[in-house]
Amino acid sequence: MILYNITINVTSDIEQDFVSWMKSVHIPEVLETGIFHEHKFFRLLHDSDDGSTNYCIQYFTDSIDQMMEYEKKHAALLRAKTQERYKDKAIAFRTLLETI
Repeated sequence: MILYNITINVTSDIEQDFVSWMKSVHIPEVLETGIFHEHKFFRLLHDSDDGSTNYCIQYFTDSIDQMMEYEKKHAALLRAKTQERYKDKAIAFRTLLETI
């Protein structure tokens, strides 16, 4: 199994909108691609010096081939929507993990 993990640092002025938009729009759009069969959405439990909050969205798929299909066909458009909406107020860091 492959875990696609996105950690996003979100400024406090957009935090409520960000959480709402992720739950109602962005995560459903990612799942509609048919690549991922499960997701989890977390808030990291630590204080940030600048008042921002970190969120983590995890998507699960069965193979690296499916993940590469997502990257080729869907990722750029979905990332662009988030970037256009939040600009530099939501900065993402992405990792891929494999079940051992």
